[in-house]
Parts: sequence; C-alpha cells; structure tokens
Amino acid sequence: MKKNIFAYFISFTAIFILLSACSSTEEEAIADKNKDKHSYHAENGDLREKTASLSELPKFLDNQHEQIQMVYNAVGEYQDLLEDIPCYCGCGDSAAHKDNYDCFINENKENGEVVWDDHGTRCGTCLDTAAKSINMLNEGKSIKEIRQYIDDTYNEGYAEPTSTPFPG
Repeated sequence: MKKNIFAYFISFTAIFILLSACSSTEEEAIADKNKDKHSYHAENGDLREKTASLSELPKFLDNQHEQIQMVYNAVGEYQDLLEDIPCYCGCGDSAAHKDNYDCFINENKENGEVVWDDHGTRCGTCLDTAAKSINMLNEGKSIKEIRQYIDDTYNEGYAEPTSTPFPG
C-alpha cells in the first residue's frame, strides 16, 4: 500500500515542484529565545512546533494537502534513510540543514518529543526528495543507490546540496 501511495505522490510532487520553490515567509523572521514553547519561528522564518511524539503531527499541517501530511507522517519512520540524503533546495545555506530529514524534523528529543519544521510544506524539492527516497527504499534499493540517484537527479539546475556525507 505504501508503495502505491508514494508512487502517486511522486506524480503529485512533479507538478508541485513546477508551481513552487523553497522560500521563507516574506515576513521578518522571528528569533525565539524560549525553545521550550510549543511553537516558534526559527531565525530563517521557518515555523517549528513541538509535539509529544512522532505519532502526533504538528498543527501547521492541518490545512496542508493530504500528500504533504503523508510525507511528514512517514519521515519519522525513515530517519536513518533521510539523514543520508542531501537536500538540493538551498536549505543548507538558508536554514543550516544538514540533510533531507532536517527539512521536516528539527529535533528528536530524548523524552520522545519532536520539534517539527514547516520548511518542507513550502518546498517541492524537499518533498520530492523524501518521497522518491522512501519509495526507492520500499522497492528494495540500498541507501547508497538511493543517494546516488538523488545526487544524479538534482546535480544540475538546483541549489548546492546540504553537506550530507555519503553513506559508508
């Protein structure tokens, strides 16, 4: 079932990428000094929201398309994969992301709480990279094969990738 959903999502994101690009909000970014609040804006303007666990999605997804919610829901299950996959939207520079996982989840706390990042809700490249990677893993591809595919796919015409080391 997951394979079919992600295959459909890849088609959806191809259109989404053509219609959107990564961008911060036009409003001035709000640096928040109290990171223990339920939600806050990062210095780059991304909204971050803390939930009790991966099973509780952030409220900023409530009005998002079902496919975007589906990717956010899956990201936590694929942390090991997505931390080995770079993002090519420019978020390494604009948001200090280290990998594609960071586009969706800023932090996993020791007590199980999760600090979500809304960056992925506005970025077709982030969404497409995560969906393609997850789909390929479900098809039996290795993380190294997936990483090579993503690097080859986004090598030209996209921003510099995050500084994600190649999986060992």
